[in-house]
Amino acid sequence: MAKARLREHYTKTVVPSLMKEFKYTSAMAVPRLEKVTVNIGMGEATQNPKLIDSAIQELSAITGQKPVVTKARKSIAAFKLREGMSIGCMVTLRGEHMYEFLDRLMNIALPRVRDFRGVSTKSFDGRGNFTLGIKDQLIFPEIDYNKVDKHRGMNICITTTARTDGEALALLKLLGMPFRQN
Repeated sequence: MAKARLREHYTKTVVPSLMKEFKYTSAMAVPRLEKVTVNIGMGEATQNPKLIDSAIQELSAITGQKPVVTKARKSIAAFKLREGMSIGCMVTLRGEHMYEFLDRLMNIALPRVRDFRGVSTKSFDGRGNFTLGIKDQLIFPEIDYNKVDKHRGMNICITTTARTDGEALALLKLLGMPFRQN
């Protein structure tokens, strides 16, 4: 498999500039991407379990990897939910698949969002991880508009080795994440 374009950009451009900015002595101390987790939670799957199948097909088309079905851990009577029921699906991407997905997300999918002004810089968790919520799966070119039965949102969690939010913000900015200008 050919080296992902974003990984090459990381090694040639991002690592030297982060070493200069944060004064790292070793290239191994520079923050890097660890994994990307894409999750689709579907509460309405309690009434119609067949919805999970189409979500799995769409998520595998978007990420290029087979999703895992997530199941309920607890029974909640108010939501008509029993322990063990399928309530969503998720994919964890690492290595080349992760860089390929992020490249498509930042350069193709996010600019297709209507009235897109950039992603918020407030979505960091305090430990250098970034979470992004997407309201519609149609922004990805892999999804055929005519075959979509329902609009689904998804959470994309980017896990980095950065110790602080500032380091992670600098890393994602240099990788090309379109952050909102305040």
